[in-house]
Amino acid sequence: MIATAPVERNQTRVARNQTGVKNNRDVSGRLTFLDWSRGLAVVIMLQGHVFHSFNRTDLRTDGPFMLSQFFGGIGPAIFLVLTGITLAFLMDRREQQGFDALARWKFALRRAGYLFMLAFSFRLQLWLFAYGQSPWTSLFKVDILNCMGLAIGLMSVMAIFTTADRVRLCAGLGIAIATAAPLVSALNWSWLPAEVSAYFVPSYQFFAFFPWAAFIAFGISIGSLLRVVRADQMNRVMQWGTLGGLALILGGQYFSNMPYSLYPKSEFWLDSPGLIVIKLGVVMVVIAFAYLWTEYAVGASWSWIRQLGTTSLLVYWVHIELVYGRWFGAWKESLNNLECAAYAAILVAAMLGLSVLRSRWSAQRFMAAVAPWFSYSSPRRVSGD
Repeated sequence: MIATAPVERNQTRVARNQTGVKNNRDVSGRLTFLDWSRGLAVVIMLQGHVFHSFNRTDLRTDGPFMLSQFFGGIGPAIFLVLTGITLAFLMDRREQQGFDALARWKFALRRAGYLFMLAFSFRLQLWLFAYGQSPWTSLFKVDILNCMGLAIGLMSVMAIFTTADRVRLCAGLGIAIATAAPLVSALNWSWLPAEVSAYFVPSYQFFAFFPWAAFIAFGISIGSLLRVVRADQMNRVMQWGTLGGLALILGGQYFSNMPYSLYPKSEFWLDSPGLIVIKLGVVMVVIAFAYLWTEYAVGASWSWIRQLGTTSLLVYWVHIELVYGRWFGAWKESLNNLECAAYAAILVAAMLGLSVLRSRWSAQRFMAAVAPWFSYSSPRRVSGD
């Protein structure tokens, strides 16, 4: 149900929010700095997965592999923060359009359902392509799309609040999730089926709600902030974002190295709030750099990194099959560092080509191309439609 609101107030707010990043949009209205950040995460992800799948086991204690996996761990954090930012934009847009709190909540829940559908479709496709080599239980693996669906479903209640309120509420929610992760790890979850506990309990094999969902909460907070600032405030916001990100990196590193801990048990690479803080700081610096780079250097012109960011879901879906599927199974855990780097470069180039093809080859053009080969004709539009 759409609630009535003064037209003048809505128009003023729409104009204010749109001008906040007006110079950082392409002709379709997409925010170029967010696409560029997402594209960088894609590149980081691709190289990380290549080394993880193909690098020889005896080389996995060397510098190249360790650096690859360290930077590879930043990629999911970028994706999750950007997912939260996108959700914040959608919530704010519904608020501007006059939707009431219940309608906004339902919309966010549908978004979560859509991501769950993608997650299970993705797992089903992988299982079918690996038929005979993958157990049926792999259908229930909790991957990053599952984490997104669960987190957005639980955080959809934030849609009932105003955009300004979500800035502080979601920041607090992110802190709560990050600080609770070691406590969740310490509990006994054996009474829950493994397929269920994997959604919540920190694990090296899964993207559990704790602590990964903290990045989505922080993303909603950041996205809400971007929607309430004015155009003349954006540069200042990005400057403070850079300083804040650097402070989080240094602060998280300092407190993580202290000889004592508030938790009886905590693993830095698994559930440490310090690691979440460090990664959040890196993401903030990346977003600020992407804004400055696209605003003052390349603008809305074509960029291969940004191109990857516009089709990140397709690239993610296809590359997982190429890296972890049976297609190149003979190379698994058999390549040296140089060979892995070369394969990663080839994979990035191939995914870039796929991304460009997807952008230029729309569904309508595809149907127009294949229609002559089949007894198919588009229905005639009725005059006046």
